[in-house]
Amino acid sequence: MRTALFGGSFNPVHVGHLAIAEAARDGLRLDRVLLVPCSRPPHKDAPDLAPGRDRLAMIRLAIRGRPGLGVSAVELRRRGPSYTIETVETFRAAALRRRGADAGRGGREPLYLLVGADMLADLPRWRKARRLVRRVRVAAAGRPGWSLAPIRRALARAFGAAFVRGLDRRRFDAPRIGVSSTAIRRRARAGRSLRGLVPDAVAAYIRRRGLYRA
Repeated sequence: MRTALFGGSFNPVHVGHLAIAEAARDGLRLDRVLLVPCSRPPHKDAPDLAPGRDRLAMIRLAIRGRPGLGVSAVELRRRGPSYTIETVETFRAAALRRRGADAGRGGREPLYLLVGADMLADLPRWRKARRLVRRVRVAAAGRPGWSLAPIRRALARAFGAAFVRGLDRRRFDAPRIGVSSTAIRRRARAGRSLRGLVPDAVAAYIRRRGLYRA
């Protein structure tokens, strides 16, 4: 099974997240894309982070009826900052248990990691970054026509030319949707409509739970 992990705060999940997940599913011919909400972002403060149970519930509502999209609570079950390398190694260990030692080499059960093209420049500074890129196939999403050219040399220095060639094969375009979780939280705080920014079921959940109002 070709699985991709798509991590983030999802605070809240919105139509831009879903567009990336579906573009990856179709462009990379994936069997499933798992949205993985973090317990605590490792590189930034998040004073208005909704409880994990609420973010998990909103993702479940958002992906309903969307084939190939799923959710994992693996990071919510861990304490402390959510480091991607720990999540990837949890999934690789599960693959080993299911399929035997061969699955751990990635040949029979490849594992992908979805990142935004705007995050690639910071990838060398992620926790155990070199180990991470050996454990997973990184795939980057950007707006149509985006290029690796500005950061190709830096990525090659950090991870080697083979890594960059792999990124070239796995890059995919995602629709450019001008929406951010920060703006959605601001609108929710002001009691404004969220229509078109999040699925209707998510908007109803936010209202019912009174999220982002404090």
